[in-house]
Amino acid sequence: MLTLNEIASAQQLIAGRLHRTPLLHSTALGRLTKTDLYLKAELFQKTGSFKPRGVFNKVAHLSDEEKRRGLITVSAGNHAQAAAYVAQLEGIPATVVMPAQAVPSKVEATRQYGAEVVLHGGMTDLFPKAEEIRAERQLTFIHPFDDPYIIAGQGTVGLEILEDLPEVQAVLVGIGGGGLISGIAAAIKLQQPQVQIIGVEPEGAAAMQLSLQAGRPVKLAKTETIADGLAAPFAGEQTFKLVKRYVDQVVLVSDAEIRRALCLLMERCKLVVEPAGAASFAALLAGKVQLDPGSRTVCVLSGGNIDLGQLKNLLSST
Repeated sequence: MLTLNEIASAQQLIAGRLHRTPLLHSTALGRLTKTDLYLKAELFQKTGSFKPRGVFNKVAHLSDEEKRRGLITVSAGNHAQAAAYVAQLEGIPATVVMPAQAVPSKVEATRQYGAEVVLHGGMTDLFPKAEEIRAERQLTFIHPFDDPYIIAGQGTVGLEILEDLPEVQAVLVGIGGGGLISGIAAAIKLQQPQVQIIGVEPEGAAAMQLSLQAGRPVKLAKTETIADGLAAPFAGEQTFKLVKRYVDQVVLVSDAEIRRALCLLMERCKLVVEPAGAASFAALLAGKVQLDPGSRTVCVLSGGNIDLGQLKNLLSST
C-alpha cells in the first residue's frame, strides 16, 4: 500500500518544477450546493492538468538505461501532454498512442511538446498497440495511472488540499483509471481518516464502480462519454485496491450533468474546465452526494484542456 512518506517524497521532488495550484472559494456555487465550497484548480497546472505530477515522479525513478531507450505511453490527451512535456525537459524521446478521435488540440499540444503521436482506434485499443510498439522498439512503458510512482505524484494534490484547508470535510474527485483519486485518498486518509473521499465517474465509463461491485478490476467493452479524460477502459490493479481501502463512495454522473456543471463553472467562477474537470462538481450539483449543510467541501477540477470546437458544441447543446 502507498505510504505517506512516498507521497511526501514526491512533493519534495516536484517542488519548484510544477505549480502549487490554488484552492479557490466559491460562495455562489456553495449556495447552490448548500456547502462551503472550494475548488482545487488543477486546470492551472503546467500542461493544463494534474498529470505532470505523477510523470515527473515516475521519470525521476527510472534508470539511465530506461531513459536512454525512450518512453512510450497511452492517453486520451492529458497524460499524453504531461509525458511529452516531462520527456522534453529531461531530454528523453517520447511516443504516445492516442485514440483516433482524440481531441485535436490535445494531439497538437502533445506534438508541440516534442512527442511522436500514434493515432489508433478507440480507448480499448490503445494498450495493445502501445505494447506492440514497445516490444518492437524496446521502449520504456509509462503507465498512465496504475503505477506507484504515478499515484504518489498525483497524491501531492491531496497534501496541498490538507495544507490549505486542514478543516476539510469532503473531497470529490473524478475517476478515470483511478490514479488521481488513489493518491489523493491515501494522502488525506492517512492523516485525517474522517474526511469523506468521493469518486465520480461518467455513466458511460464506470469501470471503477463496476470493479467495486465485482470485487475485482474489470475491463469495459467500450466507453462513451464527453469526459474523454475519464474514459479509461479498465480500473487498475493498484488503483482498485487503494480506492477500495480509502474511498468512501463512488457515484455516477451523466453527460448532461457534466455539461451543466461545466457551464456554471464558466459562468459563475470564470473557470474554463474540460468535461473531466467538471465531473466532480457535477456530482455535487446534481445531488448525487449527500453532505451535511455547510460542509467544507473540495471539488478537484482536474484539467482545462478543452478544444474550442468541443467547447462550442458543449455550450450549444446545454
